[in-house]
Amino acid sequence: VQLQASGGGLVQAGGSLRLSCEVSGRTFSSYPMGWFRQLPGKEREFVAEISESGDSTYYTDSVKGRFTIARDNAKNTVYLQMDRLKPEDTAVYYCAARPSTTTGYRYWGQGTLVTVSS
Repeated sequence: VQLQASGGGLVQAGGSLRLSCEVSGRTFSSYPMGWFRQLPGKEREFVAEISESGDSTYYTDSVKGRFTIARDNAKNTVYLQMDRLKPEDTAVYYCAARPSTTTGYRYWGQGTLVTVSS
């Protein structure tokens, strides 16, 4: 399983970006998918997760109401729509996949940098 994240860039505070993560392999629809981020000088942290079917989503408190995770199983792609961005959202964002039978994420993308200017 290979993951390719894209969509990062520079945006002003209050703006929006949409991250995409394309996943290779035929088993995409069987994996819960997540987005994580690593802020400068900090540990990688959970941002959002979506269930295999897309029916269930989970967010860390700091992004609730501003970020939306979605997936298109026909395109093997998961998205992270980020609205009302804040400078503290500046980070490298990673997509990840995990087998539904585990809680740990096994497959990781390469990361895409999001920079939010004030």
